[in-house]
Amino acid sequence: MKKNLLAVLLIFVMIFTLAACGGDEPAGDEVVTDTVLTMATTTSTDNTGLLDYLQPLFLEDTGYELQWTAVGTGEALKMGENGDVDIVLVHAKASEEEFVANGFGVERFPVMYNDYIIVGPEAENTYGDDLEACLTKINDEQLGFVSRGDDSGTHKAELKLWTAFGLDQTANPNYVESGQGMGATITMADEQQVYCMTDRGTWLSQKNNADVDIELEIVCQGAKNLLNQYGVIAVNPEKFEGLNNEAANAFIEWICSADVQAKIAEFGVEEYGEPLFFPNAGTDN
Repeated sequence: MKKNLLAVLLIFVMIFTLAACGGDEPAGDEVVTDTVLTMATTTSTDNTGLLDYLQPLFLEDTGYELQWTAVGTGEALKMGENGDVDIVLVHAKASEEEFVANGFGVERFPVMYNDYIIVGPEAENTYGDDLEACLTKINDEQLGFVSRGDDSGTHKAELKLWTAFGLDQTANPNYVESGQGMGATITMADEQQVYCMTDRGTWLSQKNNADVDIELEIVCQGAKNLLNQYGVIAVNPEKFEGLNNEAANAFIEWICSADVQAKIAEFGVEEYGEPLFFPNAGTDN
């Protein structure tokens, strides 16, 4: 009887030991999760192909696989507020600072910028950098204008401009909202031959896309209040469990490094004759 009891005890000890040893090896899904960085970002970083360009470089340099969801900045920040992603890369500084102030993000880092432009059907009647004259004519003459209307960074910037010039764009019956990303909004404006505001990077990629015949042209550019700044923020790991904060910090350090900033500066030059983004990590923008 004692021998049988001892044998049973030995079996239990062996099972427990094997289970404990097996626990040291993470499950396959856990391995994938640890090496994946989830990001919510604006549509322009996706539409321009920038993230497609950076993704394999980030994987090679750090071992982390970048997976992103491209939506408007407002929606991207909401995903961060819900703890659905590890990091956000967006372009609405006031909203980004509020995101950090409310404890959803750790710290905001500027990464790069480009600018907004107004495109429309009247290339022969351009306004140079006189943005107020351009928007005033659109509003006063009730010309067609397609807005993103999606709480994106571009939409936020557009609304701010109408207000700055004392214009009520909602009184224009030909002012409509697409509720879509930048690429789709440009296409909609082109189909209707009306105006819209876009970031230059998405415009260049759309205008030079052989599969999309865009007839609109730039009618206003270069105004100082058309600057389009991008920032990156790690979602606060103290607020949400399960975030890959290590990968988020690795991405911030990586994208702000001199080497990657130089790569961003080169992106688009060969294909479009000019960069789509201008790196400015380390500034106070």
